[in-house]
Amino acid sequence: MKIQLPVTGFSQYDHTVNVNYQASACGPVTAYVVLNYLLPNACPYKPNDLYKTLGTTRIGLFTYRFLRNMRKILGPNWKVEKCTQHTALSELQNGRPVALKFDKYFSFQWNKKFTFSYHWVPLIGYELENGELFLIIHDNGWRNRASKIRKISYAENSAILTFVQVAPKSHL
Repeated sequence: MKIQLPVTGFSQYDHTVNVNYQASACGPVTAYVVLNYLLPNACPYKPNDLYKTLGTTRIGLFTYRFLRNMRKILGPNWKVEKCTQHTALSELQNGRPVALKFDKYFSFQWNKKFTFSYHWVPLIGYELENGELFLIIHDNGWRNRASKIRKISYAENSAILTFVQVAPKSHL
């Protein structure tokens, strides 16, 4: 079984992103990608705006700030909450991407290897292969490289993942 939403990615190293923000812009870029998918042609924010509005710092975007400030941006008709892996997969089945955070530092998993150490990405799909769950993400690019779609093992990363659903309340 495979679900993959037709989400357009964006690189945090795009020339339009302030050079001083690029290294820590994964959270704002993830919010930008999710908002542009959920509100096509209606999102007034660009990554530089979201960097400031979400309260991103040079070391990144804390989950509580992502939640609090996305709620302010979207208003009372939207639900922005941490959710379980099961709810995240349901969101994908319902056609909505999910914000996904990798965080080995605040999960106290310093000595283990993960796909990313500290990084926000849009979760755009998943695939079940031989009973194993793989998450499909946009990786938010790198210097001189656009965002690309990647398939990663849920089991190998589960200890450090935080899922955030962004959904209109009328659809819950």
